[in-house]
Amino acid sequence: MNDDLLNALKDLEREKGIEKEVLFEAIESALISAYRRNFGSAQNVRVRIDRATGVTQVWAQKTVVSVVEDHRLQVSLDEAAAIQAGCAENDIVEFEVTPKNFGRIAAQTAKQVIVQRIREAERGMIYDEYAGREGDIVTGLVQRMERGLIYIDLGRTEALMLPSEQVPGEMLRANERVKLYVVEVKKTTKGPQVYVSRSHSGLIKRLFELEVPEIHDGVVEIKGIAREAGARTKIAVWSEDPDVDPVGSCVGAKGQRVQAIVAELRGEKLDIIAWDPDPAVLVANALSPAHVTEVIIEEERRSARVIVPDNQLSLGIGKEGQNARLAAKLTGWRVDLRSESQSSQERWGM
Repeated sequence: MNDDLLNALKDLEREKGIEKEVLFEAIESALISAYRRNFGSAQNVRVRIDRATGVTQVWAQKTVVSVVEDHRLQVSLDEAAAIQAGCAENDIVEFEVTPKNFGRIAAQTAKQVIVQRIREAERGMIYDEYAGREGDIVTGLVQRMERGLIYIDLGRTEALMLPSEQVPGEMLRANERVKLYVVEVKKTTKGPQVYVSRSHSGLIKRLFELEVPEIHDGVVEIKGIAREAGARTKIAVWSEDPDVDPVGSCVGAKGQRVQAIVAELRGEKLDIIAWDPDPAVLVANALSPAHVTEVIIEEERRSARVIVPDNQLSLGIGKEGQNARLAAKLTGWRVDLRSESQSSQERWGM
């Protein structure tokens, strides 16, 4: 048992990065509990594993007193002097009390501690790996769906997608591979819990970084994203390089780049617009695909009054107001949409 234990600790230190001394101390602590549990002792004991030989010894610790009232915890001056010369009252003296069959108990306990520490170390490594990926994109395999929750296999651990992070109407099938946004990683008693999302706007950002080299390299910058998951997303892009077309870069040749992202999003509509420091231009761009005639900015109210041709009003508003709502969210301006005829009537008081 001794050689096996020492070899196992060496292997763990080399392969798992768990220090031998940490394991020795953990085993010694567990053996104290095992001794008391198996031998019904209320003594103060210390367990020592020889680091070179693996031999395990149990030592009872007793206080030196002139009159012994509890033999489990106290020892007389005469008895203490026979073990350790020069003892004085209130000193602590140790007696070896290693049971004959303690080696078997020690082996079982050591195995339990080692298994537990391996599990803890692996959980710690998984936590460190995924905690560093919060806000990043991962690929996982859909495992199962229970009570509205979706469990995703990430390889080394299982992720959880809450109902609030799922895309309305999106049907994920078991064993289907999907891209996910890592929202949060928590430590739990059962190990690290990774929470992922398909509805987070961060997923859009990461997908564009994967598909568009200019964004990944910083040549094109994403200035804002407004998303209603499963329906429509508006993304504003910008480049300081006048020779770079930020919208064209995102669309790609024959639309290949944006089509790849739309495919991953299961057909969600994507409006890629050019960001502009002029709020009037930005609001007009954000209302795409509608064509805008005029934008009147009211700074104090943080409002933009937008005039569009009569035949563009419904397009500008969008289904159930979605287009105008996303434009307002993307730009940070309240959008007040009017057709040209409505604007003329208001202007002339009609």
